Amino acid sequence: MEKLGRNDRCWCGSGKKYKQCHYAMDQKIESYALAGHMVPDREMIKNPEQIEGIRESSKINIAVLDYVAEHIKLGMSTEEIDKMVYDKTIELGGIPAPLHYEGFPKSVCTSRNNEVCHGIPSKDIFLLDGDIVNVDVSTIYNGYYSDSSRMFCIGNVNEENKRLVEVAKQAIEVGLSEVQPYHFLGDMGQAIQDYVKKQGYSVVLDFGGHGVGLEFHEEPMITYIGPRKTEMLMVPGMVFTIEPMINAGKPDVLIDEESGWIVYTEDGSMSAQWEVTVLVTEDGYEILTY
Repeated sequence: MEKLGRNDRCWCGSGKKYKQCHYAMDQKIESYALAGHMVPDREMIKNPEQIEGIRESSKINIAVLDYVAEHIKLGMSTEEIDKMVYDKTIELGGIPAPLHYEGFPKSVCTSRNNEVCHGIPSKDIFLLDGDIVNVDVSTIYNGYYSDSSRMFCIGNVNEENKRLVEVAKQAIEVGLSEVQPYHFLGDMGQAIQDYVKKQGYSVVLDFGGHGVGLEFHEEPMITYIGPRKTEMLMVPGMVFTIEPMINAGKPDVLIDEESGWIVYTEDGSMSAQWEVTVLVTEDGYEILTY
């Protein structure tokens, strides 16, 4: 990191003197680094202007998912969901972040039943009675990114699958309870892992959350393994997603060779996932996108 004098302008772009802005926080972060902990670099810490930009993007992302929640229904094709997301995002002034991202062909991910994530909408795939489906929406607005997903139960979903969906949702709450400045991402990972295993399910290890805001996917990667006191230090200004993917069976997954995108449970068991984007604050967290 660039060494600044106390009276220099802060590196964050606030225009304030360093001693009045991030000096004290940088000193605290350095003490953790010297103790051998993994700490965020300055690119991972958003300034107030950037955080406000992510908030505005998040408003669109939430509105799009609300719109999906109002209109999703039995018999609908996943292509229709994609059109809803595209049209609503554009109407609100945003851009669907997944569209053409590293070759992804659609504006949203729709992952059904044993699809863990990255499901591709299709005119040939319909929502059937008893399906559970994750709709993962990501938005660009004025250059800022937001990201969240929700599960939807279609028609008469059996109690076993309803419970999986609910446990996946509760796993988010368990993770949020661990988000505090100067605690560790491993604290959150251990809490989620313990909770999910206690419920008789497993957490996918190969995919996880990520930093977000200035890019679609940023560092750090967020895992749900633990143990406590490991992984990166959480500090005010960090923005990342919490999105544990919960399998009814084993945690192992495989990627569809034909599409190169769709991730399935290896044992064919059902999978569920919710996703929120959070900002680490001085006294806890703020949910930006849900």
